[in-house]
Amino acid sequence: MPKRFRLTRRFNAAMTEDGYRNLKRFAHEAGLDEGEALSFLFENFDSVTDTEVLAIKLRQFNSELEERKK
Repeated sequence: MPKRFRLTRRFNAAMTEDGYRNLKRFAHEAGLDEGEALSFLFENFDSVTDTEVLAIKLRQFNSELEERKK
């Protein structure tokens, strides 16, 4: 029997305009709202990410983070 889909956790999240646009596009293409899309991505995180590419992108993001905050 499939798990019942309940959104039990709510939190404020800050994200960049580019990140939010990508989330909205993904949600629209998948026929989900933004909360459902985030739940899908995090519930399936290991299967929807390439760990090597993720590590590279994370290092790149972290190296640019302080400059982007200015």
